[in-house]
Amino acid sequence: MKVEDNVQFWFDVSCPFCWITSRWIKEVESVRDIKVDWIPMSLSVLNEDRDELPEDYKEKMKANWGPARVFAAVKTNYPEKIDELYTTMGNKVHIGGRVASGYGGYDDVIKESLEEVGLPADLAEVANTDEYDYKLRKYHKGAMKAVGNDVGTPVISLGKNAFFGPVLTRIPTREDAGEIFDAAVRLAQYPHFFELKRSRTEKPEFD
Repeated sequence: MKVEDNVQFWFDVSCPFCWITSRWIKEVESVRDIKVDWIPMSLSVLNEDRDELPEDYKEKMKANWGPARVFAAVKTNYPEKIDELYTTMGNKVHIGGRVASGYGGYDDVIKESLEEVGLPADLAEVANTDEYDYKLRKYHKGAMKAVGNDVGTPVISLGKNAFFGPVLTRIPTREDAGEIFDAAVRLAQYPHFFELKRSRTEKPEFD
């Protein structure tokens, strides 16, 4: 396994673009020999003290604290379950349409997801405390250190270099997923590559 095949993926379960990119990486796992380290980060941490944000977005950021804290606790204590939990909770949020707002908005989704993957029910209590905030901030800081502060989710590390994105609106499958991964790895190998972007003209779809 080459160094580029060790993928670090920082995620926030609430982000639909992060969800699509993560499902692409899951497809890549089936066609390429890669090892993925799933690491929580937080849009709530990223957007702290940003008073200029729209009120409805601020309410979503309040809700996002809950699952991000739970993922920090799971990464710390049950790292082997974080991939499964992300898939389970992400399906409820994005496929099930259970996007939440306000503190405690994801409490039911969290409880259901923990039960379905066989994790202790009391982990749900972490969502509404600051017990694991220091861990969450540490994981989040790892993403920012890898790629810089002017980004959101996802952050992905391919070997020695990390990037924000790729931002996708559809989930590549099978060999398409593998070929896009190969291209991303090749860009990451070039030490002077930083950014490739165009305006987004369509919304994400999860089919």
